[in-house]
Amino acid sequence: MNPLFTYLKHLFSGSPKIRSLEHLQGLGKADTLFHNLVAEKQLPGIGVTLLKQGEVLLQKGYGYVDMDEKIPVEPNTTIFRIASISKCITGLALGKMMEEGLLELDASFYEYVPNYPKKKHDFTLRQLASHTAGIRGYRGKEFALNKPYSVKESIEVFQNDPLVFEPGKGYLYNSFDFVLLSLAMQEAAQIPFETYVKQKILDPLGMKNTSSPQIGSVGSNTVENLARFYTKTSTGFKKAVAVDNHYKMAGGGFLSTSADIAILGQAILDGKLLKKETYDQIFSSQLVNGKPTYYGLGFQVSQDAQGRHFLGHVGNSVGAYTNFFVYPVEEVVVSVLINCTDPKVQHDLDGAINAILSLSTS
Repeated sequence: MNPLFTYLKHLFSGSPKIRSLEHLQGLGKADTLFHNLVAEKQLPGIGVTLLKQGEVLLQKGYGYVDMDEKIPVEPNTTIFRIASISKCITGLALGKMMEEGLLELDASFYEYVPNYPKKKHDFTLRQLASHTAGIRGYRGKEFALNKPYSVKESIEVFQNDPLVFEPGKGYLYNSFDFVLLSLAMQEAAQIPFETYVKQKILDPLGMKNTSSPQIGSVGSNTVENLARFYTKTSTGFKKAVAVDNHYKMAGGGFLSTSADIAILGQAILDGKLLKKETYDQIFSSQLVNGKPTYYGLGFQVSQDAQGRHFLGHVGNSVGAYTNFFVYPVEEVVVSVLINCTDPKVQHDLDGAINAILSLSTS
């Protein structure tokens, strides 16, 4: 694009104006809080879908897919990295494999991947899915790894390191757990992990805009509707470094829209895909030394500041920050996707979500 044209376009396009929150409640307050995050230049773009009892309360895009071109976010079509919401998709796929008899939660990981280097202690698929297996987390620049690994190839990054604690005796949240889990699932199903997920989870739910990270692996703009990915700086935003998330798709790599993630949440509320007893296992907080971890199998299971029970996930990855919450009692689904590495806005997101949940049920 001609530099002069770009300058003039930005000069006259104007920025969103900050709105007053005075006297606002419910949807109006939530909408204004989301709007102000962009107006205050706290983040580049955000896609929001909020459902109550299966009906759309708010579905809207704020800010930009591409800050240079000023392309607006569209919640139905703008494709974001969903970061650790990917673990929820994997948790459901794990449940489906359990029901199909392809694997057992409490079986040793080595039953499915016998060639993995032996450790001091054995560990199970349940322990991997609940972050209690003792696998280490990221070191150095591993968070932003940009190598075209397959799932099987990627384990070379950490496979020779010792466990950080005896499995079942500690809790350490990390994505390498889910690399190993997806490898075991892939071996059990005898088809690629992403193929199983597409056939058993995404296609049945009609999540047409959700996919493995292959298309967005280098942060290119060649794919239609794929958001540009940003990192926040002291003076604004810069394009995020290139990463290849294919190897860790199960724990933090899938791409989707806010509308598609809301479909996933509503399917959980409606009891689709899996049997009740399977959901009960996935959504049960695991115990370590008799104390709850507030994490099930791919899902955070806890209470918010007001004591409302929720399940879902917060996610953070290069060029993405995400919220996915399902409130079973209130029958509310929250899907929020942002195209920026952790912009430090969770407090504001909590305020918007609380405004929605505080709506009268009458």
